[in-house]
Amino acid sequence: MNYERTSLVLKAMADPKRMKIIDLLSESSLCACDVLEHFDFTQPTLSHHMKALEKAGIVSVTKQSQWHYYALREDFVRDFMSSMTQLLSSSGEDSVTKTNKEIIIK
Repeated sequence: MNYERTSLVLKAMADPKRMKIIDLLSESSLCACDVLEHFDFTQPTLSHHMKALEKAGIVSVTKQSQWHYYALREDFVRDFMSSMTQLLSSSGEDSVTKTNKEIIIK
């Protein structure tokens, strides 16, 4: 597991507003104006949150005319689910304890 990458993603997701944005985007791709309808903040604030999610590789953005459309990245969803399963599983293939046991045995 890439702990640095996973930490970056978790930090970006730690904000409740960003978690809600992710939840909204889990249904479908949305225009920024549609996302904004679910919040009581300004477009510049939304832009700040979206930049953080984009930088972390959680969302992708496409521009069509003057509108920005956001979507969850499929590779993010797949990799994040895999990382969380590995992190929380007692039998993870790349777990730190398994790696340490293999080093000790060798």
